[in-house]
Amino acid sequence: MKEFKYTITDPVGIHARPAGVLAKEVKNFESTVTFVKGEKSAKASSLMKLMGLGIKQGDEVLIQVEGADEEACAAAVEKFLKENM
Repeated sequence: MKEFKYTITDPVGIHARPAGVLAKEVKNFESTVTFVKGEKSAKASSLMKLMGLGIKQGDEVLIQVEGADEEACAAAVEKFLKENM
């Protein structure tokens, strides 16, 4: 399992448009991507659950990537976050 932390910089936090694009992006990989905020967690492939975490600007989230292609998947997710959130 690969894990990394990321602090959300988007003024609106994680909202529908980028969350939807992220959900589609992670479905291209075999690995499972989970966002963890405090005691709550949600799979990145589940748009509504991801948005339900209520992640705002300045929040630090833990991203866990587990699966056969976790290295490539984690790199793609981190790149996406830096470019979009």
